[in-house]
Amino acid sequence: MDEGWREPGWLARQYGPAVFRLAYARTGSRTDAEDIMQEVFVRLLRAKPEFTDREHARAWLLRVAANCANDWFRAPWRRREEPLSPTLPAPDGPEQGGLVEAVLALPPKYRAVVHLYYYEELSVAEIAAILGKSQGGVKSRLFRARGLLREWMEADEDVRHGL
Repeated sequence: MDEGWREPGWLARQYGPAVFRLAYARTGSRTDAEDIMQEVFVRLLRAKPEFTDREHARAWLLRVAANCANDWFRAPWRRREEPLSPTLPAPDGPEQGGLVEAVLALPPKYRAVVHLYYYEELSVAEIAAILGKSQGGVKSRLFRARGLLREWMEADEDVRHGL
């Protein structure tokens, strides 16, 4: 059996995009997501965990990404941030428009479960294990997030009319 999946380089190539997407879903910022992704793989190199299979490796990396994102929210420097200036131009790219904008507008605890469930196609049990929450808590967050997304989409003319 090919054991290349145990190598950090292979894990970074294979699961780096998923780690980035989770970090981006949590922070809403490409730069912060890149920083979190880098920290996840630094922790992988330092910890040198023994994985039983690819799914174990993926779950470990996503769990560490969720923990790093939580650390990012608790960082002292975040408390000193000033509000965004209304004259600051909006960034280009996937941070704008439609459903992606709606998902990014969700509170972070809802963004993470929506991302893991719909984009990473993880089960409620897997999400609960990654985020350290109960399955009921994950289901509740998914339910509330769907409600918020539904409200936003019903209120947004462009989304409602498919423009």
